[in-house]
Amino acid sequence: MTTKPVVKGASFVITHTPSLVRHGSKPVRELEKDEALLDKMLSHLRSFEDAVAYPPNQVFIGNMRPELLKEYERPWTNTKLEGAERNSPWGEILPEEEFYGWLKLSDKYNLISLEENFVAEQVKAKLEKHPLITEEDLQSIGNGVNISVIEEKLASGNALPLHVNKDQLIGVIEAGHDEDKFLSAHILLENLANKASGIVAMRHSLKSFDVAPHQIDYVIGCDEEAVGDRYQRGGGNMAKSIAEHAGCINASGSDVKSFCCAPAHAISIASGLVQSGIYNNVLVIGGGCLAKLGMKYAGNMSKGMPITEDQMGAIAIVIGKDDGKSPRIRTDAFGKHNISAGSSAQAIYQALVVQPLEKLGKKITDIDKYAVELHNPDVTEPNGNGNVPRANYRTLAGMAVLKKEIDRTEMDQFEEKHGMLGFSPTQGHIASAIPFIGHAREMIMNGEIENAMFVGKGSLFLGKMTTLSDGMSFIIEKNEGVE
Repeated sequence: MTTKPVVKGASFVITHTPSLVRHGSKPVRELEKDEALLDKMLSHLRSFEDAVAYPPNQVFIGNMRPELLKEYERPWTNTKLEGAERNSPWGEILPEEEFYGWLKLSDKYNLISLEENFVAEQVKAKLEKHPLITEEDLQSIGNGVNISVIEEKLASGNALPLHVNKDQLIGVIEAGHDEDKFLSAHILLENLANKASGIVAMRHSLKSFDVAPHQIDYVIGCDEEAVGDRYQRGGGNMAKSIAEHAGCINASGSDVKSFCCAPAHAISIASGLVQSGIYNNVLVIGGGCLAKLGMKYAGNMSKGMPITEDQMGAIAIVIGKDDGKSPRIRTDAFGKHNISAGSSAQAIYQALVVQPLEKLGKKITDIDKYAVELHNPDVTEPNGNGNVPRANYRTLAGMAVLKKEIDRTEMDQFEEKHGMLGFSPTQGHIASAIPFIGHAREMIMNGEIENAMFVGKGSLFLGKMTTLSDGMSFIIEKNEGVE
């Protein structure tokens, strides 16, 4: 017997990790050319308090609606919200001291060593009060090691230093194999950072909504890390490794890879698994991408701004059987970017928006809110990459003009009514439409809107295997009750 799939919950987490910016792909390459750059970068890192008070971060974790960003002048880094909270009903903003604890408890192979005083005074002292941390977690973190042990491991040359407060050495991560460059310390740090942030997001989703860990049947990972070794690079299953730490004892899982578009693909697969009756509850999980920390640091620094890519985003979305209240996913109107579609902006939106809406007999203007690539313009504009969401909404409004649904003079109003300002960390799979799903779910259930469409896009050409782009879209709408 088939059932309509619904969005039972969605959690969003930011891990504020400024001391890890130096390990992002772009900073690593630039620091190899100019070691003196490190001091300049460190001077442009912001505090945890500033990250919490940053308006887009409050939107991302669900404490503010996206439209409230219009009330503040750009750049938003000049605004510090009074009374901003690190926690929200859906997630949280996590400080780097606590993140190192999550990183260590994610480490099954003892690759990470943390300094003993840092563990006792910063990590455990804070995490023991965290509502998602268990006694078993605290035992997994251990008691740490003497700083001399960390220095000795670093001297071996096959390890990376870990810092806090910008430049205080507090730990080290070692390579997983002496001869396998795909198990290098740097790659393993990327993978463990993804896993740790994903665990936090998954636990939030299973604590905040009406689904218990043991009720999850399947987990789909949609992150950007290539987990594997020299014989199977990208073999994956980050999904199952995260689920292990969230108490999902009855779940299996696998990863979906499609660059930035992976979450939209994962939602479509999860919806199909639920509607077909194969599984009752499927959890889509995407941890943060350490490689993209500081990716556009130069733009921020050139404008005298703090480095805004000092944090990773993580998402967790629960798709389940119709409960009569949660927004339904329209499985009869998924949009997909066919190989024959072409890669112009107009061709992509024809495939992802116009065609699925025509299946339902709907116009572009019949969708209350569109979620597109929701990159934060505080990151992209200073680097010369423009306002990504605005460019997408202008294209979509142009399509509505061509279809004579609106007049050309109404294009600005279209963006105002059907769009939103970008607020997401710029890690591709995190920013691609998905950050609005928590807001959309709540707005639909509160009667503020009837429906929302999520338009995810990806850049397959980055892998040098094809010149194609990619895209998937889906619609969620008000639940009229169990049929």
